[in-house]
Order: sequence, then C-alpha cells, then structure tokens
Amino acid sequence: MTDKLEVGLKLQAKFSDGAFYPATVVSISDSKKRAKAPVKVHFVGYEDSDDAWVSLDDLKSKRLPKDAGSAAAKAKSKAKPELDLSGLEKGMRVQAEADGTYYAADILTVSTAKNRAKAPVKVHYCGYTDASDEWVSADRLRSKNIKAKEADVNGKTEAKGKAAPAKKKETKSKPLDRIPTEFDPYLQNRVNAVTLTQYIIESTKQLAMLMNAIGHACKVVANSIEKAGPAGLYGLAGSANATGDDVKKLDIIADDIWCECLKRSGVCGLLVSEEQEQAIIIEDKATRGPFCVAFDPLDGSSNIDCNVSVGSIFSVYRRKSSEDAPCTDADILRPGTEIIVAGYCMYGAATELIITFGRGVQRFALDPALGEFLFVSDMKMDPKGGKKIFSCNEGNSLQWDPPILKYVEECKDNGYAARYVGSMVSDVHRTLLYGGIFLYPADKKSTKGKLRVLYEGFPMALITEQAGGVSSTGMFKGKLHRILEVMPEHIHDRNHGRCPRRECSAQALCVRGWACTVVGAGG
Repeated sequence: MTDKLEVGLKLQAKFSDGAFYPATVVSISDSKKRAKAPVKVHFVGYEDSDDAWVSLDDLKSKRLPKDAGSAAAKAKSKAKPELDLSGLEKGMRVQAEADGTYYAADILTVSTAKNRAKAPVKVHYCGYTDASDEWVSADRLRSKNIKAKEADVNGKTEAKGKAAPAKKKETKSKPLDRIPTEFDPYLQNRVNAVTLTQYIIESTKQLAMLMNAIGHACKVVANSIEKAGPAGLYGLAGSANATGDDVKKLDIIADDIWCECLKRSGVCGLLVSEEQEQAIIIEDKATRGPFCVAFDPLDGSSNIDCNVSVGSIFSVYRRKSSEDAPCTDADILRPGTEIIVAGYCMYGAATELIITFGRGVQRFALDPALGEFLFVSDMKMDPKGGKKIFSCNEGNSLQWDPPILKYVEECKDNGYAARYVGSMVSDVHRTLLYGGIFLYPADKKSTKGKLRVLYEGFPMALITEQAGGVSSTGMFKGKLHRILEVMPEHIHDRNHGRCPRRECSAQALCVRGWACTVVGAGG
C-alpha cells in the first residue's frame, strides 16, 4: 500500500496519545525491518524530535483504501462477541442505534423469550413519541452495563463442552503516585462532573443542538450582566415590551442574545419572546427545524440595577404541523402538558441552569473558569414539606380578593416566614430547594393575573411538578385548574398561579375555591 503514498503528502497520523493529528510524510521505507511501520511522518506544529515511524493502520488518507489495515485486525473486527444483557433493566438510560446514528433511549422491556432472541430489548427514544419505540438487538445498544459473556473472554469452548479455564495473573497493588490531600474531592468534582454538553448529547441530535444553543445563550447573558456596571448598561431603554412592562437596556441585550443563538441553531421554527410583540417565524427551510421555543430572556430585570438575582425562563414544544411549510402560532398555542423541555437559568452569586425533560429535574452550575455548566444534582423537593415559607408581593394585598387575604393571614398564624425577592426565578428556585409556597394571585387591576402562560407559568409549573410539587391557577374561569392544562389564547396570554408544597396545597385550593400559583414539596 506504500506505493499510494509519497514524500510530502499531507494526511492524518495517530500520535502516542491515540488521537489522529495532521501530519506530513517524511520518508517511506521498503526495508523488512520497517515492515510493521514503513512510513515516517512529521506532526504539523510539533518539533522534529516528535517525528515517528507509523504503520498503515495508524494513517488516514484518501489515497489509502478503507481496508488498508492488517488481516488480523480485519478478522478481529468481524468477530462479534456474545453480549450479556443481564445488567440491563427497565427505565435504564442507554444509547440505541437508528439509521446509523446513536440516540439516547430508555429501556422499556428486556425479554428472555426465544422469539425475541435477535432483538430482546424494547427502547423508547427520548424526545420522540411512543410510536417510535422498537425492539433492538444487543449490538445496537451502548451501555456500561452490557458486557461480553465469559465464554468469549476466557477462550473457546472445548469439544466436550467444557470451557478452557482462564489463568488469572496475580498482580501486586501499585503504590499511589501521590499522597491524597483534603483538596481531592474538590478536584475530582471539577474533573469528573458531567457537563451540560455531555448530558444533552445523550438526547437526539436536534434536541442536543437546541439545548447547546440555550446553554450558550445563558453563558453570554451571564457575562453581559456581570459587565453591566462598567459597560454602562444599567437603566431603562426608554420603551415598553409586548406586555406593557418598561424595558431595561439589558432586556434588549438579553433578547438579542437569545434570538440570535436560537435562530443560528438551525433547529427552531418559531420563537416567542416576552420582548417581541409578534412571534418570530423562521421562513427559510434550510435553517428552520421542528422546535418552537417560548422564552423570557431576562425575568425580574427591574431588580438588575440593584444587583439582585434575575433569570431567563424557557419552554420548548415540537411542532405538529407539516415541516414543508413555516410554523404558525398554532404550533405553540398548546397546553403545557405537551412541552418536551422546560427550564430556567438564574444569574446570582452563581449562575445555575435548571432543566427538565419531563423525567425529573436536573441542576447545573456554571464553572466560570471552565466555561461549562457542571451537573450538581437532581432536584427533589422535601417530601416532608421543607421549611414553612410563603412568598408573595403583599404590596398588592389591597387589590386581592378576600379569600387570598385570609389564606395569607392563616400562613402567618401558622408560623410561616415571609420571603420575597421580586424575581420569579429567584423566589421559585428558593421554594424548590427549601420548600414553602409561592403565590402571584390575580387582583382587581390584573383580573387574569400577571404571569405569562407560555414562558413563565408553564415552564415553572412543569419544573415544580417534576420536582415533586404542585401547581395551580386557583379559581380560573369558574373552576380550579392545573396550570399545565390551561389553553393559551395568544402568545402573551396571562394567568395567575400558585406553587405550594403538597401538604399545604389542599388547604390553599379550598379557600372559598380560590388559589394562585403554588410551588411545593410532595408528601
């Protein structure tokens, strides 16, 4: 195969670390001594001392056919060991191959029936409908819990049916290269923690691209907030947004960041922003995708000038209309029960990203030195109820209906402490972690409430329920509603709601049939 190569040819060669790097052919030898490694290469950007003789297996070039490897290597690649699936169980997350690409999937069933021998595992592809569920063979799965059976590891089975015994080599434990210190747990967390990129890459390719764009938007907004003072970005912009709120300079910047990041992701078809009166529809078929995203780019921005925590909130739908035509408002004007991803990012003493794919809630924190969101923990509310905290703007109490006033007074009489930041992201985040109830009731001025359904009410309600809490609109259109079941009438529609811990929600919802937004723990 060396006759296909020539001195000076640029190709890729495997370095000592096992990765392929750009290299140039320096010499080609026909000597028998160089039969195993007949090509000498120079790695671009490295010293001449790093030049190395390499085998044809360690080279990548259009001039070399794909079968340039040794016959032994080919034979080894053809041999498929029998796999042991006993480590798999229902609900386990794996990677499953479909159309030549691996996607994140959850195991539904592992069958031992003979008629399922060729495809014993049924999987559900994350982010897709149940109609996509399928039975797959073992070689289409990737998981640490799948191992080769002992017969393939220890040797071939003898003619009499007895496996050749494997000889175990006794190895002496090697001394540690370094003495452990008290800083090891900190270092291990930063090195071994799962990053947001690694977490979302297990999802479908398009959903991974979307979440990567959202993560990038959060990082850029966090950086803009951090530099707002020196850059002169505090204060009003002199205009109002689509919902009538005064717009801050950072509102406009955050909106531009989110819109650009999502449009450039290539997987969005429609965007709804609190700062835009109309939905943004991606017309170009080449740059649009299946997702409709509603977001508040900077919630609580009225507090930004005094350095109080603020945040971004988002919800994601998968369009139902044909992908041959641009999206319409109808693709996103749907109940919250159809949301496939929701989350919020809080910009405070630390930048944290909270997301849910409808199966629990995951918490990530931005490591500014690494520029990565690192996994912190799953978020689950205290099943015993947590702390007794109620959070609401009592400055509006004169406009509330009597049942709400009575309920808040009962909270005080029962030993509830008042905590209210004024940024919904901050107040809900605290309630999710500590317990309690967050209320934002309708009043005489705002009879439908002030929380926007698509990008405030729905995402926070979904996160609350997935963390073990309860969310309710209270008395809305004559009866009590679960927030996620509300049908929005337009993209900036409002509702009132309450998110309480579960143990106090029954009482809250029975105060003369009135309630608002409830965040709370299960129990």
